[in-house]
Amino acid sequence: MNILVIDAQGGGIGRQVVSAVKGAWPQATVTAVGANSSAASAMLKAGADQAATGENAVVVCSRKADVIIGPVGIVIADSLLGEITPRMAAAVGQSPAKRILIPVNHCDNIIIGVPDLTLSNLIAGVLEELRALFSGQ
Repeated sequence: MNILVIDAQGGGIGRQVVSAVKGAWPQATVTAVGANSSAASAMLKAGADQAATGENAVVVCSRKADVIIGPVGIVIADSLLGEITPRMAAAVGQSPAKRILIPVNHCDNIIIGVPDLTLSNLIAGVLEELRALFSGQ
């Protein structure tokens, strides 16, 4: 399974996701794409197999992924302080991959009906969803 983790800003969410996924499934191929080099570097240090930066990397890697994981802002143009371009959001949204979006309420995006969980709880939910996907193969 080819897992793509996308993050922006400092890459803190992506770093924790990569670390948790590689801890649970060391054999999984995890590609990290940061909207900037800081995010990409943080995810690479966390154990991603490979990392890239920028809009074109999101577009290309979204076509090849089986699963895309990231904060909900990766599907909203101009989110994450403007780092997610319309082309990036469209590439993620149009990808045939299963998307696991982490509902973080910041950068003017508020998700109603979702409890305000800790990042640890949200990442545990990501792992549960991946377990379900892996068991369904």
